[in-house]
Amino acid sequence: MPPTIPNRQWTSHLNGISNLTLTQTTTSHPATNEVLVRITAISLNYKDGETISGQFNHHAAVSLPSTIVPCSDAAGQVWEVGDGVTRWKKGDRVLALPYLEYKTGRITQEMLGSGIGSSGKGVSCEYRIFEEDALLPVPESMSDEEACTMTVAGITAWMAMNGQRPLGSPGGQEEVVLIQGTGGVSIQGLQIAKASGATVIITSSSDEKLARAKALGADYTINYKTTPDWDVEVLRLTSGRGADIIFENGGAPTTAKSFNCIRFGGLFNAIGYVSGKVDPKDEEKTNINVQAIRKNVILVGMLNGPRDRVVEMLEFYENHGIKPVIDRVFKFEEAKEALQYLWSGSHFGTVVVKVP
Repeated sequence: MPPTIPNRQWTSHLNGISNLTLTQTTTSHPATNEVLVRITAISLNYKDGETISGQFNHHAAVSLPSTIVPCSDAAGQVWEVGDGVTRWKKGDRVLALPYLEYKTGRITQEMLGSGIGSSGKGVSCEYRIFEEDALLPVPESMSDEEACTMTVAGITAWMAMNGQRPLGSPGGQEEVVLIQGTGGVSIQGLQIAKASGATVIITSSSDEKLARAKALGADYTINYKTTPDWDVEVLRLTSGRGADIIFENGGAPTTAKSFNCIRFGGLFNAIGYVSGKVDPKDEEKTNINVQAIRKNVILVGMLNGPRDRVVEMLEFYENHGIKPVIDRVFKFEEAKEALQYLWSGSHFGTVVVKVP
């Protein structure tokens, strides 16, 4: 057996997507309780573009290295197992958990240091070593390309729906879910909500994307370009009651409107900020505390989910026959173009890189 295995990987100096470099390196064989995985599919997320651009600075507990192998969402095949490994054998299909120490309950600052693709080596490579318990089995009904979307986009959507409370029917009424945008988290949120019996309202600036969302089961669609007062439209569609659960992906420019159309006692998930992080022109749009108190909402900042909730989510997908929506699949050598495409916001669902 050779001492090392040839391994190509993408590297970033945190200076932008255009400066990503594909390099030739090697990886070692797995040590005790370790598993060597041949990566087969990588799912791209907004966070990956932030990290590569040096903008992922939310957490004081995370110190980014100057050079990093990006991305955290991958499926693969067990290639070798180290001594003491009992869960896996060569050939098993597996998913990588993006926060290796986040097993159950609420995440701590210390756990953020185990984040792959941010504080630690990511999955934009052909081979990677994992601890035995940092992996989960790929659902039998999913391809590797579908499965690799689950541990960031999928679990974020799942926790937005079910992390604080199960999806239910308060007061005997069907719940209404408002989803902003049609990216990976949003479309998986649409699929989860519909499988759970909720009414879904979804927004986008593209009529074509809204038509695709309608075909996936969205009950109401709103083009926020042609209907800038989309919050008023949400209130109209819900007879003034508002949305029970909101997937807030816009950030500061959309926050005030989301608060305007959330139901009293509703669940406000702060997931993303694709429209901007702050709005200096309007203090009320960034004064979340005041608005949260006004409507007695549950305000949650979404940051992935623990291992046990990923298992729960995968079972739900299997039981309901849900297939994640993939917009495009790029070749491994096209990872830079794939990230630029994701960053442009042109996608519907998830963007995937297939590793040869």
